[in-house]
Amino acid sequence: MRLDSSAAGVYPIAPTPFHPDGSIDEASIDRLIDAYIAAGATGVTVLGIMGEAPKLEPEESLAVATRFIKGMGKLPVIVGVSSPGFAAMRKLARHSMDRGAAGVMIAPLPSLRTDEQIIGYYRQAVEAIGPDIPFVIQDYPLTLSVQMTPKVIRHIVQENASCMMLKHEDWPGLEKISALRGFQRDGSMRPISILTGNGGLFLDFEMERGADGAMTGYAFPEMLADVVRLQKAGRRDEAHDLFDAHLPLLRYEQQQGVGLAVRKYVLMQRGLLASDAQRKPGAALSAAARSEVDYLLSRLAARDSRALVRRSSAAE
Repeated sequence: MRLDSSAAGVYPIAPTPFHPDGSIDEASIDRLIDAYIAAGATGVTVLGIMGEAPKLEPEESLAVATRFIKGMGKLPVIVGVSSPGFAAMRKLARHSMDRGAAGVMIAPLPSLRTDEQIIGYYRQAVEAIGPDIPFVIQDYPLTLSVQMTPKVIRHIVQENASCMMLKHEDWPGLEKISALRGFQRDGSMRPISILTGNGGLFLDFEMERGADGAMTGYAFPEMLADVVRLQKAGRRDEAHDLFDAHLPLLRYEQQQGVGLAVRKYVLMQRGLLASDAQRKPGAALSAAARSEVDYLLSRLAARDSRALVRRSSAAE
């Protein structure tokens, strides 16, 4: 299966599970896969920023990607291959595709500043991995500090036929989605898939602006899938009601520096991760923060019973 511009739905960004000693927890990978499929995911993305990709050895990165590819079966897997050097990017991209990945995701280097630099970087990245590999642009200025205008994204899409998707994580970014869909309507840009990130924090209105779905790591992918489904069915109020119930936890997850720690803690509480460990360097939640997250979960459970789930014996 190869990624194409019709991709839609929910592609959860998977964390990389670790044991407390820093080794990769393969059993937790398998539980995540089962949970994503049960939640209605249409694919999954691995080795992104949430996946702590820079902390993995090359062999570990390929092993994690391969396990997800095998476990997801016929569902597409996108592999993050961002790297300071094109040699490492090419190796992971080619090997992942050989093992059955649907495509790769490429983030711009934080040092890029001008439009010409950004466009040139993606041109060189495609030359490095090969124009036969479908790729996703990751547009995440909040973390990567690279500002891509809609016109720059249009240029990259039009110049590189292998670009199939934008992972949209600008903030604020609703007008950017509208601008890109406007380019498609006036014929100046070919259609691409737009999946949105930012923890799902703006998914309610992003769907209404023309997004095709979500690609993010919120710890309740079921909610993301339900909001996408309800919006596509025209059930706007129901979508917003469900989204609003999760908004306090979504907001808490979006704190810079501890967001991954919060997500891993919630996933551990849900029984999907055996440990909320991160590879060093990594932030840890204080006892007070854990108590706050538990409180948010208890309040959420009053409106969404899926938040009642707690650690299973498999994760003890």
